[in-house]
Amino acid sequence: MWASGSTVFTAARFLAPVRRPRHGYRRTRAEVSAPSSGPAPHADSRKKVVVVGAGWAGLASAHHLCKQGFDVTLLESGSGPAEEIGIRGFWRPYRNIFSVIDELGIQCFTNWMSSALYSPAGMEVKFPVFQDLPWLPTPFGALLYPEFLNLPLVDRLTSVPLISAVIDFDNTDTAWRRYDTMTSRELFKQYGCSERLFQEVFEPFLHAGLFAPAEQCSAAASLGMLYYYILSHQKNFDVAWCRGAVEEKILLPWLESMRLNGLKFWENKRVTDFIINEDTSCISGLVCGQEVYKADAFVLAVGISTIQSTILSSPVLQSRQEFLSVLNLAAIDVISVKLWFDRKVEVPNAVNICFGSDDSISWTFFDLNSIYDEYQDELATVLEAEIYYANQLLPLKDEQIVKKVVAYLSGCVQGFKEAIVMQQNVVRHVKSTTHFFPGSYKHMLRGSTTFPNLFMAGDWIVTRHGSWSKEKAYVTGLEAANRVVDYLGEGEFAKIIAVEEDEPHIQTLRSLNRRVNEIRTQIPSFDFFL
Repeated sequence: MWASGSTVFTAARFLAPVRRPRHGYRRTRAEVSAPSSGPAPHADSRKKVVVVGAGWAGLASAHHLCKQGFDVTLLESGSGPAEEIGIRGFWRPYRNIFSVIDELGIQCFTNWMSSALYSPAGMEVKFPVFQDLPWLPTPFGALLYPEFLNLPLVDRLTSVPLISAVIDFDNTDTAWRRYDTMTSRELFKQYGCSERLFQEVFEPFLHAGLFAPAEQCSAAASLGMLYYYILSHQKNFDVAWCRGAVEEKILLPWLESMRLNGLKFWENKRVTDFIINEDTSCISGLVCGQEVYKADAFVLAVGISTIQSTILSSPVLQSRQEFLSVLNLAAIDVISVKLWFDRKVEVPNAVNICFGSDDSISWTFFDLNSIYDEYQDELATVLEAEIYYANQLLPLKDEQIVKKVVAYLSGCVQGFKEAIVMQQNVVRHVKSTTHFFPGSYKHMLRGSTTFPNLFMAGDWIVTRHGSWSKEKAYVTGLEAANRVVDYLGEGEFAKIIAVEEDEPHIQTLRSLNRRVNEIRTQIPSFDFFL
């Protein structure tokens, strides 16, 4: 299955690079707009779909629609498919992603790995591989099994009352609207979480998972993310890693397999506007500068910054309030730093979350010698770090950023104090991750829009599935594909694997909570008796 240490690929075609247009070749408006005229007569009669965005969401949509026999064109603003910035690794509840990777026959994952949490004073918590330990009902496994090196048990126990908020937050629209107006900080304070537990455990996790300080994060998003990864099932916190760059090991082979099945892929295409049929209110064409791509249905599977740029240039999207509201959303800056050191430094855990190095900054670092096949035999240490909410570091020179990262690392692992950086690669991902700030939920789009044949996908799109990060992006991509199938009246729906059911005691408590809420709405004075 997915968490194995076997060979990455068995078929040479999966390793082939994506074939790209010859340098300097540019299709004219007529070439793009005209129906294809191949030797197969049935090709002209196929329904056309244009998918925008070659991340997890766009690839999911394109993959299913190609399998259903549609004429699919995939457009990407960059030079190829790219892994979304944000939560790294492949967590155990990513059931739909693991399913498609099994379908593709790609074996590229490590075994499940332990992880650690660091402060400037050193390691604070070590997290085990939870599925190797005896099962405890949620949330007790997450509370008792981690090795807390400094945090007293009395502080850890103050997290127990939070389970009442977890039970009340059932991922419905009502729950999102109720908790989205509150900050994460307010939520934990309201439910009695100790200041030390919050600062040393929950805040670093929220910052690494939502990419911003807790006082700038929605309580609804915090509950959704924490429940999905930590609190719903003991073993959900287990994570495996791709044994190389995700783009090379998964996304490019996936894209190539679709191209072999008829997908048309065009890179460096930025959507600037749409053409609308005034009689039907449907989109008839998508504009990329001087080119027009006509189709029967469209899927936009892009991040917030990209869709906002398109809205600003598109009078068609500006004509709808749902898209104007998207301009109220925000995205977060992330910096990734890859470092090659002059010596071998012993890193206790391959995956590490860190806090307290600088105000408003949380960061993670990964021991690539333990994760990537290509670095396993390296005599020196190769690391990658990601810094979240990094806007204050963006204007710095690469050397200044590297100096800060090495100082951070030295506070976590003593061996880095003497190590010298031999090679570096600094990448600034400007406005690259979704900011789930308090009040953001009401501005986020649903999968369907007021244009009957335009559908949305991405990790910021509202869905009731309950997943998070790349799994959520992938699921919304399948949901968009299903909406296309339904709209066009052709093909079969993609099968979407639901998140694992709540444990029995959580189901019972949520049922009771819903009943209490129903009574509360019917009897205004009911709270007096509680």
